[in-house]
Amino acid sequence: MNTFLTIILYAILGFASGIFGGLGMGGGTLLIPLLNIFLGFDQKLCQGINLVSFLVMALFSLIIHFKNGYIQTKGIFYIIISGLALSLLGSFLAGALPSEILKISFGVFLCILSVVQFAQTISPKGKKDKNKGK
Repeated sequence: MNTFLTIILYAILGFASGIFGGLGMGGGTLLIPLLNIFLGFDQKLCQGINLVSFLVMALFSLIIHFKNGYIQTKGIFYIIISGLALSLLGSFLAGALPSEILKISFGVFLCILSVVQFAQTISPKGKKDKNKGK
């Protein structure tokens, strides 16, 4: 493929995952399958790329939420410590597992997520909660 077209494709994929990430869906639910299925990247590389892009989006989100006063600092130390410990554990586990297992696990996760999202959309309680904020 032409280098220019490849760069354009990467930019479009990054833009799309950034938009979905900003909407709260999580850019990785789109970025990982696109990189893996359409561009043929290894599952571990896809997840690594997703984590790097997530860090950038999370940093900007943190700054914006802090400026708007949405950050509560009570108990934040315990959340940070447990988040770091479990992230390290997860990264070691992902590094030890074969890419095929990670690919299947991620597919199962996406299927479960879609069922949960669909159920919340059609449930009367989910509709009440969404209309409550309006």
